[in-house]
Amino acid sequence: MDRKTYQNAFNQIPFSAGFQERTANLLRQRARELEKENKIVNFSRTKKLAVTAAAAVALLIMSVSAAMVWLTPAQVAEHHGQSLLAEAFEGPDAIAVDETVETGDFAVTLMGLVSGENLDTLNPDPGTAHTYAVLSVRRLDGEPLETQTFGFSDYTMTPLVTGFSPSAVNNWTLGAFASGFAENGVYYYLLDTESIEKFSDHTAYMAFYEGGVPNNTIFTVNDDGTITFCDDFDGVQALFTLPLDPAKADPAAVEAFLEEHDIGWTNDRTPADDGNFVIDEQDTEDGRIVTIRPAGEEEPETAPYTVTPEEIAAGTPYTREEAEKS
Repeated sequence: MDRKTYQNAFNQIPFSAGFQERTANLLRQRARELEKENKIVNFSRTKKLAVTAAAAVALLIMSVSAAMVWLTPAQVAEHHGQSLLAEAFEGPDAIAVDETVETGDFAVTLMGLVSGENLDTLNPDPGTAHTYAVLSVRRLDGEPLETQTFGFSDYTMTPLVTGFSPSAVNNWTLGAFASGFAENGVYYYLLDTESIEKFSDHTAYMAFYEGGVPNNTIFTVNDDGTITFCDDFDGVQALFTLPLDPAKADPAAVEAFLEEHDIGWTNDRTPADDGNFVIDEQDTEDGRIVTIRPAGEEEPETAPYTVTPEEIAAGTPYTREEAEKS
């Protein structure tokens, strides 16, 4: 294909509003980061890097001939040192979603998920199946998100399932662990939960929203069992339907799950109890201790999770082993 034909074909590709400005901002941000990273090594090299990046910005603005570089779910897993999980995200059982919802100041994209046994090194129960999902968040105005400043704990990414209340099936009942980090101005979530494939004969969702434990100020359950955000909930919100294989449903496992987590639901607004859970936070010399427990359960003598400010700033996920030692 000659250059003119290629350029004409490329010009037919539709780009979202503000694409050029957002991309240029990200490249300029990366140029500044490269300057900082290399300044102490060699000034002339740093200057050269900055000029090269500036030239790339100019070329992009003139021709719009480059696309944003996103991490793949496999690369997000590799970032956390999970090579087996990375392989699984590139395997035949992985489910690509790549659906985006614009909400508030953000574009939220559910990139994909995969389920299986022994896919990560953090699972304390080898042989038990888990589901892993990757979601990305970027600002619509192109302003880069950073690990140190993004409010990771201000948002929740959790599975929900039609026919079961949001209080019964969520991160807390599924024993989930979430971690996040920013790369090139985009923030990535990696969620690890007990496998949700057992619910695959029902419509399953992945929800991302501003807030904590699911409750009836955030979600409403319709007469047919489907779940939606409340009409008056104005926080950041995205609800993705998961394309699970109904053949992988396990009714017996679901029945056993409900025997332990059959938590009721009402759409009538009740005094905020955070969805039948209580969240306790305490600042100590060792960091902030966060405890999440069912309402009515006695407060434990020691909290199960300890996170230091340094770990939060670094975006360091705390492992199940570390949680047990805390």
